[in-house]
Amino acid sequence: MNFSITYSFNEKVALVTGAASGMGLATAKAFAAAGAKVVLADINETAVKQAVEQLIADGYEALAIACNVADDAQVKAMVARTVAVYGRLDFAFNNAGVQSPVAEMADATVEAFDAVNDINMRGVWSCMKYELQHMREQGTGGAIVNCSSLGGLVGIAGRAAYHAGKHGVLGMTKSAALEYAARGIRINAICPGIINTPMVSDMLETQPEAMAELMKLQPIGRLGEASEIADAVLWLCSPGSSFVIGHSLAVDGGYTVA
Repeated sequence: MNFSITYSFNEKVALVTGAASGMGLATAKAFAAAGAKVVLADINETAVKQAVEQLIADGYEALAIACNVADDAQVKAMVARTVAVYGRLDFAFNNAGVQSPVAEMADATVEAFDAVNDINMRGVWSCMKYELQHMREQGTGGAIVNCSSLGGLVGIAGRAAYHAGKHGVLGMTKSAALEYAARGIRINAICPGIINTPMVSDMLETQPEAMAELMKLQPIGRLGEASEIADAVLWLCSPGSSFVIGHSLAVDGGYTVA
């Protein structure tokens, strides 16, 4: 996988959730290529171990952790193990997320709402909480990037539960950014558009009509690539974005400005 921007993150430690595939895996690979020690966490233990085995075979330093971000205790353990193995935590990409079933608001169930937002919103809250506890104690600053979505910036009919969580991620990002900016910990969010990932491939197959309508709103005329999200995440963690605090960066091919 080729990345258009290069950084030097030697001696740094990066944690990526939802790292077994898609944007998470691309970002983990980019951190590794930039010299960081990388912790890949995912609910799919088999897949995340395979990803780490490949990174190690390619000469990088990486660690796999099975973690369901909807479980606060598992998140706490994930961060604790990261620090126990590598001694520090400098960057985090809180990327783990799922889609919600398409449903009109009046027909949606509380079970479906909780299932998506236990991961997409509360999972990000848990990750930030424990990452910040360590970064605060470490005292050497850091950078956190939370994965929202174009769904955090706009609404789409039938997806209220998903969009509620993604809007919530932006609210948490802004509030936490204000709390920690003066302590050298920068917190921002990224809002990917329609990216060529396994999740989107599944949506294209199972919801072709809805996805066709969304693709009509892509000014750039194509899907985004996971490596393009990785480039943006690494920039938000780099010295090049040192004055960027609490920002919601849309990487969406122009969808939200059309």
